[in-house]
Amino acid sequence: MGDLASISSSFLYAAFVLYLIATFFFAGTIKDKRSDGTKNTAGKIAITLTIIGFVAQVVYFITRWIASHHAPVSNLFEFTTFFGMMLVFAFIIIYFIYRVNILGLFALPVAILVIAYASMFPTEISPLVPSLKSHWLYIHVTTAALGEAILAVSFAAGLIYLISQIDQTKRSAKTTWLEIILYSIFSVIGFVLIVSIFSGLGYEAKYEFQVDGEPVSTIYELPSIVGPHDSKLVTSDVANPLFEAPTWMRGEDAARKFNTLLWSMMTGAVLYLLARLIARKRVGAAFQPLLKRVNPDLIDEISYRSVAIGFPVFTLGALIFAMIWAQQAWDRFWGWDPKEVWALITWFFYAAFLHLRLSRGWHGERSAWLAVGGFAIIMFNLIAVNLILAGLHSYA
Repeated sequence: MGDLASISSSFLYAAFVLYLIATFFFAGTIKDKRSDGTKNTAGKIAITLTIIGFVAQVVYFITRWIASHHAPVSNLFEFTTFFGMMLVFAFIIIYFIYRVNILGLFALPVAILVIAYASMFPTEISPLVPSLKSHWLYIHVTTAALGEAILAVSFAAGLIYLISQIDQTKRSAKTTWLEIILYSIFSVIGFVLIVSIFSGLGYEAKYEFQVDGEPVSTIYELPSIVGPHDSKLVTSDVANPLFEAPTWMRGEDAARKFNTLLWSMMTGAVLYLLARLIARKRVGAAFQPLLKRVNPDLIDEISYRSVAIGFPVFTLGALIFAMIWAQQAWDRFWGWDPKEVWALITWFFYAAFLHLRLSRGWHGERSAWLAVGGFAIIMFNLIAVNLILAGLHSYA
């Protein structure tokens, strides 16, 4: 099965490259003088490459399933790559409904970053832990990922709306929040970059400590800003951590994951500041002239429709199917696990989004802010909850 796993990885890499090339072609549609850009040759090439890339990623998914003998959604690498695949699938469907090329320039980079983020985690095929040996693994995880992916398209549309419509001629609370959002994107890029660099250098630092009285160890793959609480650095010739993790940050990998998060934020800050220096203006202000032909009403419609479709799918996968599986696995529907709590927070947020949209008439800019904020919650659940908080879903 080793050869099959290698073939699977090759198809995932091919999909990643095709998405990247397609993004450049979508960027080529910006100068199209037609308002919709549907007849633009670059747009046709872009969506064709996107579809081919999606097919390649489907082949990756199927071959990895055959090699592992279970649906490849059981760990953080597999789930995140599947999430990226579903994001591309959702974009393709919405593209053929609305035919808006500029959406690809924002949606595909999100998928690319998601897949790149996934590649930073262990990619080895491993057997399922006992709690995952259930058909509900396929039902719950795949529908939850699909729902989040459709909601991610809403984020892309909302971000387009905000960049194109917010007044960038003066500094305001709106421009500040928009820059914070763009900085968070740079932080994800920073995570991929910094992990790749130190992985290539072969950096490792091993710590030994105790959790609940039991001796454990963890290996850092990035220099230690924060070390495990009350730990001993075993590896020689590496620098000691600047400070220890707080006592409440439990789990053998909690401090290591927090260290990775800090490195991502710092590297993201460096990249963001470089972008500001090169552009000599706010990043949002640098992008705004490229979006002057955007139809704000159409973008607003795409954002809303994505939530209207994604919300019920997310409800089924992340709440209803999850509670059924929890009852079978742990004899309870709800247990206040961090993942469960943040899934519920996500559900309440998007329920509020639809309520405000339909009952209070929140359209345009206010709706776009909600779309962006909702995706921030999804990414917090995917990144921060997985990297920092320990719970029953820690195996993911």
